[in-house]
Amino acid sequence: MELRVTELTKEFQDVKAVDHVNLTMNYGVYGLLGVNGAGKTTFMRMLCTLIRPTAGMIACNGKDIFELDGEYRKILGYLPQEFGFYPDFTVQDYLMYISSIKGVRPAVARKRMAELLRRVGLTKAKNKKMKKLSGGMKRRVGIAQAMLNDPEILILDEPTAGLDPNERIRFRNLISDLAQDRLVLLSTHIVSDIEHIANEILLMKDGRIVHSGTQEEILAEVPTKVWSVVVSRNEVETWQKTFKVANMKTVPQGTELRVLSTDRPGLSAREEAMTLEDVFLYYFGEKAGAEDGIL
Repeated sequence: MELRVTELTKEFQDVKAVDHVNLTMNYGVYGLLGVNGAGKTTFMRMLCTLIRPTAGMIACNGKDIFELDGEYRKILGYLPQEFGFYPDFTVQDYLMYISSIKGVRPAVARKRMAELLRRVGLTKAKNKKMKKLSGGMKRRVGIAQAMLNDPEILILDEPTAGLDPNERIRFRNLISDLAQDRLVLLSTHIVSDIEHIANEILLMKDGRIVHSGTQEEILAEVPTKVWSVVVSRNEVETWQKTFKVANMKTVPQGTELRVLSTDRPGLSAREEAMTLEDVFLYYFGEKAGAEDGIL
């Protein structure tokens, strides 16, 4: 399985939501990381044939996905940020309904549904109405509906949005389980969603993939260092305006800052190990005093 994206571009009036993206994906988990508005959803909607690109091409095993049409969608599973459902449908009624839309035969659909409900931990909730489910349970139903046709390509757009920490952990484990023998593309703006499960991380900013690689490769190639330094409380604002500050913690001596800087920012600064959150700040953050800063 190969999904190849070549010079992919999508324009909305004067805005390039996706800007000349080139990418090749095979089996494994790909984490698409970027802030809200980076172009992740537009990119994924094109991969799902929901919108056509302005320019460029998406090929599955060498063939244009828009020419493949239904043949491509048979091997595709998609969980959007928000998926529609009839609130009075039970979980199993909803999944059978989606199966019919996907062209899965009823006998196959019932067997597949039972297996998926077991895997997402919803067997006991199969007769509950969709409107009675918690946010986490609805997202698990969303995963199940995306998997009904046993897709080779699974695309998940912000699947953990709004979930509590326990549900996030459940989702990460579930995605790791589902990722065997298929291509999974998971978009998020939350670093912890992908740092332990992604085989490759794609950093997207302003519609472009600005960096990609394994977590180890990305950490090794960031051209800056991370430092820990304790400053007095009245110095904090000055440090924020001068450096990218990843974290602040009050300590007896003042405030401990985690700072990104190529050079040692102070005599007492201690170098720390780089994390993926630091990488996120490096590529997407700004100094606290700058407009639209992200800290």
